[in-house]
Amino acid sequence: MANGGPGTNVMTADEPADNGGARRTVDLDISGMSCASCAARITKKLNKVDGVKATVNYATAKAHVLAPPQVSQDDLIDVVTRTGYQARPSSTSEPVVDRQTQLRHRLIGAVVLGLPVIVLSMTPALQFPAWQWVCLALTLPVVFWCGFGFHRAAWVNLKHGATTMDTLISMGSLASLGWSLWALIWGDAGRIGMRHHMTWRLSSSQTHAAGSLYLEAAVGVIMFILAGRYIEHRSRAEAGSALQALFDMRPTIVHLLTSDGTEVERPIAALGVGERFVVRPGERVSADGTVVEGRSAVDNSMLTGESVPVEVGPGDAVVGSAINSSGRLVVQATAVGDDTQLAHIARLIDEAQTGRSASQD
Repeated sequence: MANGGPGTNVMTADEPADNGGARRTVDLDISGMSCASCAARITKKLNKVDGVKATVNYATAKAHVLAPPQVSQDDLIDVVTRTGYQARPSSTSEPVVDRQTQLRHRLIGAVVLGLPVIVLSMTPALQFPAWQWVCLALTLPVVFWCGFGFHRAAWVNLKHGATTMDTLISMGSLASLGWSLWALIWGDAGRIGMRHHMTWRLSSSQTHAAGSLYLEAAVGVIMFILAGRYIEHRSRAEAGSALQALFDMRPTIVHLLTSDGTEVERPIAALGVGERFVVRPGERVSADGTVVEGRSAVDNSMLTGESVPVEVGPGDAVVGSAINSSGRLVVQATAVGDDTQLAHIARLIDEAQTGRSASQD
């Protein structure tokens, strides 16, 4: 029995559980993952629950779980939360938090503030008096604001006794900044007029170490990783655009035909199997059904790819979300909601994105 759109919980009686009972499918949206190792950790934790078989896809930020009846959805969410991430029931009707804008702002900040630090640190001819203190002022917001997501993820994972790529990024940037602060305050790097010369030789002298700054490393790591995260997030958003386009095709209202022949506008959820509805020229068919009255040309290109509309009349089948090109049609619904062909296609795409290939198992 289905109880929602594609991506919501679906009861499946043909999935035997380890304890002999029926297992149900639970799809969860996961937030807070920053790399593939995060998905692997969540997968491992979920699969430790008795009778649970789970896969977590980092690219789509979704978990696909087969759970026995005694394991509730809240139990699964609690497992994810205790692992250090956030989870909620997957629902296509709820707005997805868009991190792309946030990443873009932090990336722009890192580039605008970080590039002068890198150029000044690596070009002695441009180093004016007190340049190192200016670089420090530019580095602090890059490390602590632009790189806040890395530090937060590293801290969350540390509390759970785990390390990820964010741990390395956070440690690298903070270590570079920490050493530079020590050299500026207690070492020789803070002297006005000091020049930071680039050299290819290694030195073990304490004087050389006390005058060395690594501010360019601190901002460079965060700037380049943020650029990679932004490109990755944009690619993921584009990959899901086809699925979102299918969801946007679904009609939201239906013109029900009452027993006395009048048309009543209702939300699409009010349409039931066997009821008749009207499709006017230019409108989308509200659900899968059979034409009982009228003739028209129906555009099925969104489903079949056919560029030429198909002529339909009484007795012909039409699919939900197809566009009625010309005449008025009266259609009797044969499948509504999650049972329509469009909903099945959307569900298959969603499951394909969430699942794992045999080579990954």
